[in-house]
Amino acid sequence: MQNYTEIDNFIEPLSQDPQLSKRVSHIEIIKEKEAEFSDFPSDMHETLIAALRNSGIKQLYSHQIQSYSLLKEGKNIVVVTPTASGKTLCYNIPVINTILEDESARALYLFPTKALSYDQLEGLEKLLEALKKGIATFTYDGDTPKDIRKSVREKSKIVISNPDMLHKAILPHHTKWIGLFSNLRYVVIDELHNYRGVFGSQVANVIRRLKRVSKHYGSKPQYILSSATISNPAELAEKLIEEEVELIDKSGSPQGRKYFILWNPPLIDRELGLRRNYITEAQFATERLLKLGIQIILFARSRLNVEILTTRLREKFEKNPKMIGKIRGYRGGYLPNERREIEKALRDGEARVVVSTNALELGIDIGSLDGAILAGYPGSIASTWQQAGRAGRKEKSSIAILVASSAPLDQFLINNPQYLFGVSPEKGLINPDNLLILLAHIKCAAFELPFREGEHFGKEPLEEVLSYLEEKGVLHKSSGQWYWTEDSYPADTFGLRNIPSENFVIVDRTGKKPRSIGNVDYCSAPMLLHESAIYIHGGEQYHVDKLDFEERKAYVKKVSANYYTDAIEYTKVKVLDSFGTKGEASWGEVCVTKRVVGYKKIKLSTFENIGFGDVNLPENEMHTTCYWFTIDKEKLKNLGYTEEAIVYGLYGILYIIGNIAPLFLLCSRRDIGVHLGGKEGVWSYQGELRKKDTQTIDDFKRGLYSPTIFIYENYPGGVGFAYELFSIHPEPLIKAREEIQSCSCNTGCPSCIGPLFITNVNVKEISLKMLDVILK
Repeated sequence: MQNYTEIDNFIEPLSQDPQLSKRVSHIEIIKEKEAEFSDFPSDMHETLIAALRNSGIKQLYSHQIQSYSLLKEGKNIVVVTPTASGKTLCYNIPVINTILEDESARALYLFPTKALSYDQLEGLEKLLEALKKGIATFTYDGDTPKDIRKSVREKSKIVISNPDMLHKAILPHHTKWIGLFSNLRYVVIDELHNYRGVFGSQVANVIRRLKRVSKHYGSKPQYILSSATISNPAELAEKLIEEEVELIDKSGSPQGRKYFILWNPPLIDRELGLRRNYITEAQFATERLLKLGIQIILFARSRLNVEILTTRLREKFEKNPKMIGKIRGYRGGYLPNERREIEKALRDGEARVVVSTNALELGIDIGSLDGAILAGYPGSIASTWQQAGRAGRKEKSSIAILVASSAPLDQFLINNPQYLFGVSPEKGLINPDNLLILLAHIKCAAFELPFREGEHFGKEPLEEVLSYLEEKGVLHKSSGQWYWTEDSYPADTFGLRNIPSENFVIVDRTGKKPRSIGNVDYCSAPMLLHESAIYIHGGEQYHVDKLDFEERKAYVKKVSANYYTDAIEYTKVKVLDSFGTKGEASWGEVCVTKRVVGYKKIKLSTFENIGFGDVNLPENEMHTTCYWFTIDKEKLKNLGYTEEAIVYGLYGILYIIGNIAPLFLLCSRRDIGVHLGGKEGVWSYQGELRKKDTQTIDDFKRGLYSPTIFIYENYPGGVGFAYELFSIHPEPLIKAREEIQSCSCNTGCPSCIGPLFITNVNVKEISLKMLDVILK
């Protein structure tokens, strides 16, 4: 196999090379697999078969045949096969075949990003050129020129777009899209695993609106979905489209051998658990592979890290000018032409390494690479396999290296590789009936078409919600139908990536004429835009002069400061209702109250604290769902620790559970919040616990609460994360204990119980003994 020797030359001496052996904690060898081919179906259009053969496709893979057959039977499907397994033909073939059989048939393709839409259009156009039938296909997004939008609406047989455009531009103007909605046969939803949490819950409601409009024009499309590996693809697909789907998860495509290495940076301070910087380690691994002639994609977790790694690698090869030009960066913020040029350089082999954010994680065509290096865990197992899958296409051997950071989740996977290489524990979760999300989309749906009595939007009846909106004056009931009455355009008031809320507009008053420079969501405004905050926007610093809650505006002026501000926020969680219990664990509704009381000034050059300031802002309340467990105070006292030490141990448990919970949820750490308190609500500071942070300890000593650990959803109403954690209880606690136990530190560190900055207290030991008590 091509490049097999070069990759073998890296793998074989690992155990003998002292520099590498101390870093490599696990090597998984994924065996090569031969293709499973089938002949073209007998009922496939001859013109399409000829076009496929002219494109070099003589037979189809087994999963492509299965997709074609199930769609012919009128089923909806979800395809879950590896990267580069030919998923695209699972939808392109049946769509084109249907259009060849019925010239009036139309299809709508939805991709989560514009870049992926353009890439898929390019691949589809190549097949259509071989077809020589003139099937009009266009992208329709914010970049589509206005002078061709009418042609797209009227002539396009296949419309390639994204959910955001469907929400804001297509559905509200459905009368301009009668040709599409009257003849809509297929809706393709690619990268299903991205549609989870708030985004997935929003898109599920967009699909409800799409079905409603399609039904109005007399069509009922079939749905074709594709996904990376998660534990519940069929369940997620069915929740998203609210119809049954058939799962296709056995791939017939060939697969070369893949070496997947888990790389843990060496310890530089065993007692504190500090490891060598993972960015430096990723650079080191890249250099070793480059010297072997292996073409690489290096994934970094931020735009800043992309630029840092690109600069460092070029500096390393500065004595080789030809090589410098073959090291490229790729991220959002680059112009489209530049990104296309970099993609082409990868395909042609001119670029030997590209450092990228997750912008290249999705199925953009970058050719066949030999190696993928991941600088830090990408945040989900699905994303890990997507990024690792960018190397090793078809029969070629490849290598993937995950370079772990010191973060708890990275270290958990290093110590538990079965979570990466076994059955994925991640579940895609959505809640389309979250009241705030549902209400916003019902407004949009009413704008598009009036609601009739007895009509459903999803599975629940609507009368109560419609009557509420009628009372608010946005709907009017007449002759058994509810009509939109406002002049406003509801779809334009919110996006799909967050729960609808009122934003604060940021007004720059530096010059003579005030100007709006951006906005911040309601919940984040007190943290980012409190008075005297330093707000950074587009690389510029602004001093916040005033935060006006009534007008929802923050007034700022441009400054040049040597510090930034970090808000001091206190949180209180109060249980409102318990929906279920399991031993000491419960889940239910809580009220989360947050209060910003001050801020720290942090010096930009040294990160030292150079001052404090007070802030007087109103409290911010949010009702959401939560998973919590209360610990028997008497059992904790029997451990023999001081009350102060017990609180430190509780914070250690809180830290590790909050950091490993996303492993089970396919969500970001930012999607959940954690809190130590009591069921009646206790204020506590959620920053680093130091000895001077005494309120939580004093309240505990005074017996004001029985210690309760809360893991709540950071979205009003929740989207299902809390219930999932409750349903698998005590699994999160068991995994938390395993992670603390396996950590190489002595008394606790940022990789296990967190940066507590406590001396002379073995927080690691205390947390472990407390978990033993809880788990008995």
